[in-house]
Amino acid sequence: MGIFDWKHWLVILIVVVLVFGTKRLKTLGSDVGEAIKGFRKAVNTEEGDKPADAQPQAPSADTLHKPQTIEGQAQKVETPVRKD
Repeated sequence: MGIFDWKHWLVILIVVVLVFGTKRLKTLGSDVGEAIKGFRKAVNTEEGDKPADAQPQAPSADTLHKPQTIEGQAQKVETPVRKD
C-alpha cells in the first residue's frame, strides 16, 4: 500500500481528467511529442554542422590587411576634484 498502488493512480488519473479535460490531454500529448522531435532535430543539426576534428583556420593575408571597425559607445568619466 504505497504510492505505486493501482488505486492511487486511478484517483490521480480521474482528478487530472476532471481538471484538464480529455481534449486538452490529447493535444498535450501531441505537443510534447512534437517538442521532443524538434529538440532531437536541433541537436542533430548542430552536431552535423561542426565536425569533431575540425581545427580553426588561420586568417588569410587578405583579411589581415582589411580595415576593421570596432563598435562601441564612449562614456564620459567624471574625475574627482582634489582640494588641497
